[in-house]
Amino acid sequence: MKVIHIIFLLFFMSSCAYRWGNTTRSLPGGYRQVSIPIFKNKTQETGVEVAFTNSLVQEFQRSTVARVIEEDKADAKIVGEIEIVRYEPGGPKISDQSNYLPQGTVLATVYNTILVVNLKMLRKSDNTELWAGSFRGERSYNAPQVTLSGVNSVNPLYNLSARRQNIEAISVDLMAEAFDRLTENF
Repeated sequence: MKVIHIIFLLFFMSSCAYRWGNTTRSLPGGYRQVSIPIFKNKTQETGVEVAFTNSLVQEFQRSTVARVIEEDKADAKIVGEIEIVRYEPGGPKISDQSNYLPQGTVLATVYNTILVVNLKMLRKSDNTELWAGSFRGERSYNAPQVTLSGVNSVNPLYNLSARRQNIEAISVDLMAEAFDRLTENF
């Protein structure tokens, strides 16, 4: 009975274009060594470029598509640019007679973090653009809560921390998508 199960398993694993690993993935131009300089940050949000650069480097390190090496030794480079980092308030809470806020007060209960990142793959010898893509990510976090004891204050460290955590999570998601789109069908 075990032999039949093993034969059955081997039969299905070898059919329907099933493949182990990422043997069909490659970069445009077939390059195997790339550099990834630190992304350019065109926003007022400091430090986001590090999260995105590190996330893309990690995607390459997990794969066998190409190695990330120093820029002077690489055949191609992947250049990233963070175009937009925006925080939009959402889920407004309007005060009424049952809470302790002044009448007509409107508080945001959620913030949406929105990021737009552009990537290009350039041949290093002549800076020819081999591939380009734009990626948009969005994620929400709860706004700092105003409590009864300190109605006029909220925790600014929580807000900063929540923003940074959202940016990290978005960077991982967007750079995984970027890696997939960059390495498919070339």
